[in-house]
Amino acid sequence: MEFFKIKRDIPFMRHALIFNVISALTFVAAVFFLATRGLHFSVEFTGGSTMELRYSHAADQEKIRHSLEKLGYEQPEVTSFGTASDVMLRLPVRKGTTGVAASSTVFEALCTTENGMPKQVQQTTDKGENVTRTSCVNAAGTELVTLQRVDSVGAQVGDELAQNGLNALVMVVIGVMIYLAVRFEWKFAVAAIIANLHDVVIILGFFAFFQWEFSLTVLAAVLAVLGYSVNESVVIFDRIRETFRKERKLAVTEVIDHAITSTISRTIITHGCTEMMVLSMLFFGGQTLHYFAVALTIGILFGIYSSVFVAAAIAMWLGVKREDLIKPIKAKDETDGAVV
Repeated sequence: MEFFKIKRDIPFMRHALIFNVISALTFVAAVFFLATRGLHFSVEFTGGSTMELRYSHAADQEKIRHSLEKLGYEQPEVTSFGTASDVMLRLPVRKGTTGVAASSTVFEALCTTENGMPKQVQQTTDKGENVTRTSCVNAAGTELVTLQRVDSVGAQVGDELAQNGLNALVMVVIGVMIYLAVRFEWKFAVAAIIANLHDVVIILGFFAFFQWEFSLTVLAAVLAVLGYSVNESVVIFDRIRETFRKERKLAVTEVIDHAITSTISRTIITHGCTEMMVLSMLFFGGQTLHYFAVALTIGILFGIYSSVFVAAAIAMWLGVKREDLIKPIKAKDETDGAVV
């Protein structure tokens, strides 16, 4: 399926050096911010507690934040999700307190600011199950705040999650290199993995520069971008191999330009549809999916860029040629089939 077809090849490789310099500078900037500012890890990696609260009215986040600061939490994370009355708190580990004790202290403080007191309330779920929830009620017995959920992660568990995430990233990179080396040729494998790592590092650089929260969902987005970028590189590399077989008189740069130009329509359709879904999550998915969608948005945009101006260009600099992808046909021995 094609929306349009470009009859004349666009000379992408003519400007490959300029775009590679831009890529190198962007990559170095991302590494610099990662080294100097670091990632702002969520409580899933650093350890701490996550509390979900539901207010009977629109929650005053500044008031909640001020109450947490009084308890000694510096720059507490208070965000809304779903509706204005639903609030999520992320509390880091504090010395001398457990996750359960910290959440209880925080809830009591927030309940005091609402002129209420904590109370155990029996509730019936949609499935007919009776559960006990902690709520903040006033003198008339009206519920002001309900503690929906509390999740606690220890510092040791956070370290294990971080290590497992790093191991997953390394295993994906190794698997991609092996796949590309087997399917195409080692020059394409090196070019593709450099381009894909370029995308991953730039995503992490954005999160380090803006100090956006790096959580498990963001890590999942990074791994998804790695596979997504590989798919785009494979499509272009496959078209390069096909062009080498069909157009034997074209130079290497002309072959790459033709391969990229002939896949532009497919690129626009595929990435355009994907980007629309990701932007829907970004604008309408709430706080829970916000940074997940941000990472995917950055990754998709840079994935398109890197597949054309990084992966294909590096393959060209490495000296890829027709013989690397197409085995020469051996001349038939004249003695074959001769009658003795």
